[in-house]
Amino acid sequence: MPLFLTTQQADFQSRFSDLLSMKREDSPDVDATVAAIIADVRARGDAAVIELTEKFDRLTLTPQTLAFSPEEIEAECAKVNDTDRAALELAADRIRAYHARQMPEDQQWTDSAGAMLGWRWGPVSAAGLYVPGGLASYPSSVLMNAIPAKVAGVKRLAIVVPTPDGVANPLVLLAARIAGVDEIYRIGGAQAVAALAYGTQTIPAVDKITGPGNAFVAAAKRRVFGKVGIDMIAGPSEILVIADRNNDPDWLALDLLSQAEHDESAQSILITDDEEFGREVAQAVEKRLETLERRAIAGASWRDFGAVITVRDMDEAAALSDRIAPEHLELCVDDPDALAGKVEHAGAIFLGQWTPEAIGDYVGGPNHVLPTARSARFSSGLSVMDFLKRTTVARMTPQALAAIGPAAETLAISESLEAHGLSVRARLNKLND
Repeated sequence: MPLFLTTQQADFQSRFSDLLSMKREDSPDVDATVAAIIADVRARGDAAVIELTEKFDRLTLTPQTLAFSPEEIEAECAKVNDTDRAALELAADRIRAYHARQMPEDQQWTDSAGAMLGWRWGPVSAAGLYVPGGLASYPSSVLMNAIPAKVAGVKRLAIVVPTPDGVANPLVLLAARIAGVDEIYRIGGAQAVAALAYGTQTIPAVDKITGPGNAFVAAAKRRVFGKVGIDMIAGPSEILVIADRNNDPDWLALDLLSQAEHDESAQSILITDDEEFGREVAQAVEKRLETLERRAIAGASWRDFGAVITVRDMDEAAALSDRIAPEHLELCVDDPDALAGKVEHAGAIFLGQWTPEAIGDYVGGPNHVLPTARSARFSSGLSVMDFLKRTTVARMTPQALAAIGPAAETLAISESLEAHGLSVRARLNKLND
């Protein structure tokens, strides 16, 4: 059974704090292993990647077969049925349209001193996307990571996807082709992250790495950050549903289970202003767990990390939501817009009972790569901005330099940076000749 709390309990604050501090992230001691793998790939390149792929994925490769050939991609894509293909294409169209609206504009103006100032935006040259393989292989994640990169204008996009025993996922390869991916490598693990970050004889290095993975992949992304950019270190999935009684308990039960079935460490929380209704939802969850295909995983998540919290009113619900800063926030109340206006920290908000979080995972349009573990307090979901860089531009006219240059010289002298001041003074002296 999940944890049942009410804000009326005398020890609520301490119990709620305990809920927030639950250690859900998988954190085996993998850093030393990952460090050795990265060092090996840096030293031996292709040879190390091929060796490690044979060890972990039971797949023997050569430099020539690290990447899928166009013919192999075509053959795998041909295995996808028309219904699945149409669903992927619809999702891709909606994701592309949504992210196209995120593209920022260059700016340029002349200020009161006569200086031209501004900025311009440009994409990273190359990005690498990690796609989990095996049972955790999600074509929707390919679309969510690759399409924003292409919309941003990234010229080269490479995917690494482990193919244990040589078995590829046709939907993943089709999603990559629909999204406009340029290269697909059949490798995974920390060695794939190292190959993308540092390059090998066959795999050119990239500038940014995005995409989910296991503890080894997460540790590798941490270690290569600085050499390349990364999107985030994502933890287990989470959902917070705020609901009043005017909802179907079974619908909310399914929404809670939609994240619980991801991972035994996932977390699903319901906040309601009706304690009896909260118990009805919990009962609906238990009933669904009797037949759910992934009931072992979802059941462990719900039992160990699930919670039902009863509040006095929706203002209190919004305040608790901000302390949770959930990855996914469903607002199943009569006026979801008003409640959303009171929420400051959430990765994504789903308004009203007709907007299940699962729509956001696939075809809604907004990105499903979102901050977890309360990091929505200071970060955002994946977007085109993750693949763009802002470069500032400035041009001084003689008149502008005369107006603001003396202040720059004064500040340089105050910081004992003589050459800084002299570089400005030399030009000011020229103006006085």
